[in-house]
Amino acid sequence: MADQVGRLVLAATPMGEIGDASQRLREALGSAEIVAAEDTRRTRFLAKALEVEITGRVLRFDDHVESAKIPALLDEIEGGSTVLLVTDAGMPSVSDPGYRMVVACVERQLPVTCLPGPSAVTTALALSALPVERFCFDGFAPRKSGQRREWLRTLLTEPRACVFFEAPHRLADCLADAVEVLGADRRAAVCRELTKTYEEVVRGNLGELAAWAVEGARGEITVVLEGAQPVAADPADLVDEVESLTAEGIRLKDACAQVAAETGVSRRELYDAVLTARRNGGDSS
Repeated sequence: MADQVGRLVLAATPMGEIGDASQRLREALGSAEIVAAEDTRRTRFLAKALEVEITGRVLRFDDHVESAKIPALLDEIEGGSTVLLVTDAGMPSVSDPGYRMVVACVERQLPVTCLPGPSAVTTALALSALPVERFCFDGFAPRKSGQRREWLRTLLTEPRACVFFEAPHRLADCLADAVEVLGADRRAAVCRELTKTYEEVVRGNLGELAAWAVEGARGEITVVLEGAQPVAADPADLVDEVESLTAEGIRLKDACAQVAAETGVSRRELYDAVLTARRNGGDSS
């Protein structure tokens, strides 16, 4: 290995508004020995708009060639080169090329850093007007209805907000499936063309959004889905769980306290439910 090792630099690029480009991105475009770009033409256009001259070598680095290009790029980094990895918009590795390259660098113990910046995920979360203290990101929604409904069923009890991308021509079908699986009242926000001239955020419940989407939507789409609201358990449904604990030798009151703490039900109501079930079953307390 050379005495001076280079590094991989992941850089977030503007989603539409050129002014969102960071000064660090400008400097990296002008100084990196290699610029690995998802679309070389878009990257050159970005540099021109930023009035930056790319002095390094620009090469294509998209999903189709990523694996094939990695070994040579690792050798370049080991030889002392800085490789700047950029995608068409937003942060590399987030539903864009980059993940495999990062893993390869980590496995080879080569330096990796990131220039933060625009992200459709966090921008949509901020604009959604939904509780997003905790969230999950699911990439693109499945294309086929059957697979999409199966995925939506995993969100039935997901307490975190869920962010996902969707193609505009599939949005109406996706939201219609969401209504059937999750119900019309679940709240969501459809964000399109974020940071661009025709940015639009449509908020409402799934029923309202599904009806709106029938007219068609254009541009880049990011959806934020409200997390599932906790449903209080019925103490009567937890009687068997309490009795299982008492069968193990745990006192009834202690068993009720344990199950109540785990489920959020009232300890007193759970205790009364157990006694009622025992009376109805002919057992004594």
